[in-house]
Amino acid sequence: MSKPEGVNVGNFKPAIVYTIYIAATPEQVWEALTRAEFSRKYFSGHAVEVDLRVGGAFIMRTPDGALHISGEVIECEPARKLTVTFNVNWPALVEKLGPTLVTYEIEQAGDAVKLTMLQSHDRDISDDILSGGRTGWPAILSSLKSLLETGEALAIKMQPPERMLAALKEMGIGTP
Repeated sequence: MSKPEGVNVGNFKPAIVYTIYIAATPEQVWEALTRAEFSRKYFSGHAVEVDLRVGGAFIMRTPDGALHISGEVIECEPARKLTVTFNVNWPALVEKLGPTLVTYEIEQAGDAVKLTMLQSHDRDISDDILSGGRTGWPAILSSLKSLLETGEALAIKMQPPERMLAALKEMGIGTP
């Protein structure tokens, strides 16, 4: 599959990588990652809307329906791999920090699925800025795992880390 213009995946290096094992099928994990009705349950009420084709839109809406993340599909192999640009809709964020790539790799691992999530950037990002993803991704993926295995997502109350908010403010990046 060809990649959309403007995103050279080779320039991106993973800054955050998490792997989790889930008692589910690759198809169930894929559905949870790509369907709004699932994402609302494990992603703190956020709804994923994705046009599952290379160049298709990737959008995440807040619980009240506002645009939170926008991007496009870079790689799409159903039940195997999804890579999207994952750009938070905060003023000046992409301009100053560049685009973010998020990749989900889904592999059969015996009776379970090995899900690996990579957050990648095309430049060095400070640990203070990355603290947001390092806090959020484990909670999100743990909640997804619980939802698929038990039918109940985890209710994890989270706020962006103060050090991340302070670093963004220092760079002139506004947050809601």
